[in-house]
Amino acid sequence: LGPAHHNISAVFFLTGIPGQEDVYLWISIPLCLMYVISILGNSVILFIIKTNPSLHEPMYIFLSMLAVTDLGLSISTIPTILGIYLFNSREISLDACFAQLFFIHSLSFIESAVLLSMAFDRFIAIHDPLRYASILTPPRIAKMGLVCVLRGVALAFPLPFLVKRFQYCRANVLSHSYCLHQEVMKMACSDITVNSIYGFFIIVSTVGLDSLLILLSYVMILKTVLSITSHEECLRSLSTCISHVCAVLVFYMPVIGLSVIHRFGKSFPPLLQILLGYVYLLVPPLMNPIVYSVKSKHLRARIIRVFVK
Repeated sequence: LGPAHHNISAVFFLTGIPGQEDVYLWISIPLCLMYVISILGNSVILFIIKTNPSLHEPMYIFLSMLAVTDLGLSISTIPTILGIYLFNSREISLDACFAQLFFIHSLSFIESAVLLSMAFDRFIAIHDPLRYASILTPPRIAKMGLVCVLRGVALAFPLPFLVKRFQYCRANVLSHSYCLHQEVMKMACSDITVNSIYGFFIIVSTVGLDSLLILLSYVMILKTVLSITSHEECLRSLSTCISHVCAVLVFYMPVIGLSVIHRFGKSFPPLLQILLGYVYLLVPPLMNPIVYSVKSKHLRARIIRVFVK
């Protein structure tokens, strides 16, 4: 490749659902609805937690961190996903793509860390209820939140620079309707070993490590709960974890599924990868507010009060 071939195409092409172009407008309706519900749901949760001092306790502060992260994920993917289905605009400039990739990855890592903090919160609440408030003080929660954000941003920060240094000379068609590092790097006509190793390292050190630690905290929670003598008490303690368990499953299953498909993708049908890609970005921001407001009496009562007024 001579210098003349450097970055033949200055754009990437995003993919909707191949073969379904004639029903894109219909597909855009549930997508728009999901976005509206995600953004409204997370905003309402933030508003209610902020305006009700009685909800200024650790569990709800972590929940508001989750809501902010989910809002970020929704907002950073709306333009490209709806662009494809509503306006059939599939082009995205390299820089816009690298920026989107940074936001998606950093916010996913932050969400993973927040879910881990929430597992820690549940463990303290069940294991040491009397010292709960003195262990999870507001300054300590703020520090935990800061660590979540810094780790996510620091790990995702090199990604745009790692993909920017490549030459892109293929037909740059990505298989999702948004940019992911593991997809973009495969479009390069250069050696992607460094990106591959770094990508693997960050997935293991965020999603891998966090999910293991969450599992561990639930093993400890179960151990604590099973040592509680009364059956009702036991169930009551576990029921405070249900919404968190749902949030964890909704977030980690598609992430791990997508990572596996991107690494060993030849044998999987392409549609599976596309659908998992949507589940990964659209479902957690949609489900978290619903799951938490259904499961939390305090939150539900406040939400109803806001809308019934």
